Amino acid sequence: MRFLYSLAMILATPILLAYFAVRGFRDRRYLERWDERLGFSFADTEPGGILLHAASLGEVNAASPLISALLENHPDEPLTVTTFTPTGAARVQELFGDQVTHQHLPLDLPGAGKRLLNHLAPRLVLVLETEIWPNLFHAARVKGIPVALVNARMSASSLRGYRRLGRLISHALAGTDAILAQSRADADRFIDRGALPERVSVTGNLKFDVKVSASLAETGEMLKSAWGVGRPVLVAGSTHEGDEAELVEAFSRLLKMRSDALLVLAPRHPERFTRAAENARESGLAVCLRSESRVPPRDCQCMVVDTMGELGNYYAAADITFVGGTIEPVGGHNLLEPAALGKPILIGPFTDNVKEIAGQLLEAGAAERVTGRMDIADAATRLFTDAAARDRMGQAGLALVENGRGALARTMAAIEKWLPR
Repeated sequence: MRFLYSLAMILATPILLAYFAVRGFRDRRYLERWDERLGFSFADTEPGGILLHAASLGEVNAASPLISALLENHPDEPLTVTTFTPTGAARVQELFGDQVTHQHLPLDLPGAGKRLLNHLAPRLVLVLETEIWPNLFHAARVKGIPVALVNARMSASSLRGYRRLGRLISHALAGTDAILAQSRADADRFIDRGALPERVSVTGNLKFDVKVSASLAETGEMLKSAWGVGRPVLVAGSTHEGDEAELVEAFSRLLKMRSDALLVLAPRHPERFTRAAENARESGLAVCLRSESRVPPRDCQCMVVDTMGELGNYYAAADITFVGGTIEPVGGHNLLEPAALGKPILIGPFTDNVKEIAGQLLEAGAAERVTGRMDIADAATRLFTDAAARDRMGQAGLALVENGRGALARTMAAIEKWLPR
C-alpha cells in the first residue's frame, strides 16, 4: 500500500509544485525554498536533538508552549521546527528567532524524509495534531527514531477519510511510539485507525497552556482607548469567505442600531486579504486596512487586518469575538485564544475540528451558537448593550481555560523518556 502511495506522491509532485506556483502569485514566499520542499536542501544545524513539525500558523501557536518548555528544559538539544506553509515559518521566526532552526518539511516523497532524517539525525520526532506522513514515519521507524503525535486530534470527518486509505494509515499509526491525544474521542479515533491502544493516551489540549502576556492585555486596552471609549467592537478572527459574507451582512443590519460600531475582520489566509476588503466594500461598508494604520478612522466601519501575527492584539481589544471557519463548513479554529482573554465568543454551526472545546464553552456559557447573519446581528446587538452578560461570558471562558491547563506538563512527562536528563 505504501508503494502505491509513494507512486501517487511522485505523480502528484508536478501538481503540488504548480499549486505552490499559483499560491505564489499572491504570496511570493510560496515560490521560495522549493529545494527544501523536495528534500534536497536542509537547514544548517547540529545533528541530534529534536525535530518538531507544526504544519501552519495554528499548529505553531498550539506548539509554542511545548517549544518553550523544550528550550528551557533541554537547552543543549538542537531543536528544528518544520512547517509546511510560509505563514507557519514566519510565526516560528517571530516567536523564537534563532533559538530554533526552521526548515520546510519536504513533501512525503520516498527518500525525501529519509534524507531529512539523515541530515538532522534527531533523537525524537514530534508531530502536531493531525499530520500523518507515511513515508516519513516509515523512515524514522527504520532508523529507530521514536515518533510521537502530540496534541493529536482526529475529527469524525478525518476519520472517515482515513478509513478510505485503509492499511496505509493503519500501518503509519501502528508504527508511532506514542499518540498524545487531546481528548478521549480523539484517542478512540486513532485506535480505530490502527494505533496501538497501549501507545495512546489522553494528555489534553496544549492550547489551554498558552499564556496570555500582560503586554497583550495592555495593547488591547491601548487599542480600545484609541478607537474610542464606548465604541462597540466585534472582532472576527481566522475567517473564511463564507464567514465574512454572513458577518458583513449582519453588521450592515447592526449599524442601523449602533452606527458607531466597528467590525474587525482578520482573514485566515493572507492571500484573501484583498478579496475580503473588496467584498466588504461591495456590501456598502466603509473599509480601512490595518497596514494603513493601526487605529481605524472614525468613519471606518470595517477594518481588515491584512497583517499576520496580530490577531491576539485585536481579540484583546474586542467587546465580542467571532471565531471563523464555523459559518463556512471548515470545522472551526482556535476558540481558546479569545476565551483566555476573557472575551465573549460567537461561533457558527460547523465546529467539527474543535468539537469538544466548543461544547465546553457553550455549556459553560462562555460562547453562543449563531447560524447566520440574523443570529449574528441579534446576538451582537444584545451583547453590545449588556456589559454584565459580556462579563459573565468572559469570566466563564477564563475559568474554563484555567481549569483545562496541564496538557503541557503531561506531554512533557510522556516524551521525557526519549530525552537526556
